[in-house]
Amino acid sequence: MRPRKLPAFRMRRVVVKTYVARARPGGGGGALKAHLGYLQRDGVQRDGTGGELYTRAGLAPDAGGFLERCDGDRHQFRIIVSAEDGARLGDLRETTRALMTQMESDLGTRLDWLAVDHHNTGHPHTHIVIRGKDDRGKDLVIAPDYIRRGMASRAQEIVTERLGPRRDLEIAQARQSEVTQERFTGIDRGILAEASEGEIRIGDRRGAGEQFEAALRRARLRYLEGIGLALPTGKDAWTLKPGWDAALKSLGQRGDILKVLAAKRRDRGADQTLRWFEPYAEEKAVLIGSVVATVPDDELRDRRSLVVEDFEGGRWVVDMGVREPGAVPPEGAIVEVRKQPPKLREMDASILKIAERSGGVYSDALHAAADPAATPVWRQGHVRRLEALRRARIVERSSDGVWRVPQDYAVRAVEYDAARTGRIEVEVRSWLALSDQTHHAGLTWLDTEGAEMAGEKLARARQTRLAYLQQKEWLESGAEEVGEALRAKLRAMELQRAFAVISASTRRAAIQMETGDQFDGRFEKVMDLGQGRFAVLGNSKEFALVPWRPEMERHRGREMAFSRTAAGVSWTIRIERGLDR
Repeated sequence: MRPRKLPAFRMRRVVVKTYVARARPGGGGGALKAHLGYLQRDGVQRDGTGGELYTRAGLAPDAGGFLERCDGDRHQFRIIVSAEDGARLGDLRETTRALMTQMESDLGTRLDWLAVDHHNTGHPHTHIVIRGKDDRGKDLVIAPDYIRRGMASRAQEIVTERLGPRRDLEIAQARQSEVTQERFTGIDRGILAEASEGEIRIGDRRGAGEQFEAALRRARLRYLEGIGLALPTGKDAWTLKPGWDAALKSLGQRGDILKVLAAKRRDRGADQTLRWFEPYAEEKAVLIGSVVATVPDDELRDRRSLVVEDFEGGRWVVDMGVREPGAVPPEGAIVEVRKQPPKLREMDASILKIAERSGGVYSDALHAAADPAATPVWRQGHVRRLEALRRARIVERSSDGVWRVPQDYAVRAVEYDAARTGRIEVEVRSWLALSDQTHHAGLTWLDTEGAEMAGEKLARARQTRLAYLQQKEWLESGAEEVGEALRAKLRAMELQRAFAVISASTRRAAIQMETGDQFDGRFEKVMDLGQGRFAVLGNSKEFALVPWRPEMERHRGREMAFSRTAAGVSWTIRIERGLDR
C-alpha cells in the first residue's frame, strides 16, 4: 500500500540517473563485461569487500548467463538509485527489488536485470543494469518521461513508505548540513539562480519558510567568504569569485576521491594534497608514476579518473575520459601521462571529403559512388558515427537518409571526441607494480626505461632489483645495469614460463606466432607479464600469445581469425567483418 499523496517536500529524496548504453555492432560483450567488473570492484561494501551482484528474490545472480543473453542486444539500461536516507534503509536489496517489481508493473513486462550496492562514498547507492529486451524478446523501450521522472517518483514512494514522510526537523537538518559542505549544494543552486553578474544581496523575506531559506543563504555565503569564494560588499551583500561554482564542484570531487582512497586504505601516511593534471598547463608536461586508485567520474558511462603518484610522492588526478573496456590501468601499474594532440578520425576525414564533393551532404549512396571499394560494413560505420554526432547536434539527418555536414565539422568532431575520451593520453609502461618488479623472474620496466629515471624511490627499487638478479646468478656481482643479452634472456624465459603455465592448465599445445602466421580461435583473456600485456588466443587444441591492444576488448570471447604482422596483430571477426576496409 502506497502512502497517501504527500506534498513534494515531504517525500523522501531519491536521485535516479539513467543512461541508455548502445552496443556497437560486432562489438561483443566487452563493454558490458567491463561495466559489471567496475561495479564489483574492491571497496564497495561496508566492510571493504567487493560488490556482490544480485537480482530478483529467489534467483541466484548469474553474470555469465546475463552476458550471454545480452550478446547481440542493441542497448541496455544502466541506472543509479541513490536515496538521501540510504544509510537508514539498511539492506538496500529489498528496496531495489521493490522498485524493479514496480517498474515491471508500470512497463507491462518482466525485466532481466542485475544490481550491486555501493558503500564506498558517503552516500550508499545501487547500480542496476537492465537488459534491452522485454519478456517477448523484443527491444525494451522505456518512455523518456518515465526515465526522466517516473522512476525517481516510484523510488521516492517506496523509500517514503519504508521510512515515513520527512518531518520538519529532518528537512531543516538536511538543509542546515549543506551550509559547511565543501561541494556544490542545493543552497548554492539557489544562490547561483539569484545572483546577477556575480553580485548577490539577501533582502528581507516574509514567511517562516522564506526567512529560513534566507538565513541558510547568508550562512552559506559567510562560509564561502571564509574559503575565499565570496567577498562581502555591504550588509547582506557579496561578490562571488568568478568560477566559484566550478571551484566547489572540484572540491566535491576532491572529497569523493579522498573517501575512495580511505576506503581502499591508500591514504595512510600519504600527503593529502591532490593536484589535477592539466594537459595544457606549464607545471608538468609529462607525468610518470604509479596508479594509486581508479575513481569514477561518471559510473553510468564508465568515465573514470586515475590517482597517480609520481616518484617524488606527489599525487595527481588524471581525467581518462571514456576508455575502451579493459584499457583502464590496474592499481600499481606504471603509467605515462601527457597531452593528447587533437586528431581527426580517418572516418571523419572520409565523411568530410565526400561532403565537400557533394555540396555539404553525405549519404551511403554518395559514399558508394565516390569509393566503390568501400565495403558495406565500412560505410555503415560512417552512418553510426554520424548518428552519434547527430545526437550531439553536430550534424542533421533528413528523412531520406541524407546527412547535412557543416563547414566546421572537423573542428567540432575533434572537440566531441576530446570531451568524451579526454584531452590526455595515458600509456601503460608496466602492468606490474613497482614492488612486484623487484623480484620478478622476467624482463621488467625497471630493467629498461626505469633504469634511466631519477628519484630516490626508483633508486631503491633498482638496487633491490639488481640484488635479486645477482642472487639468481643472472647478473654479475657489482654490475649496475641490465645489458641487452640479459634482457633478451629474461624476456624469453618469462614467455616460456607463461606458455608452460597455460599449456599445463588447459592441456593445449602452444603456438608461437611469427610475422605472417595466422590463428583461428577466441580472444580468451589477458596475461600481464613484466614485458607487457598479452592476449591469450585459443581454440580447442591450441593457444597463442600476442601483444594486446585495447581495441581487442570489444571482441573478447568471439570467434576470430588473427594474423601476426610486423606491427603487432590484426583480426577478422568470423561472422562479420570489422570496420577495416
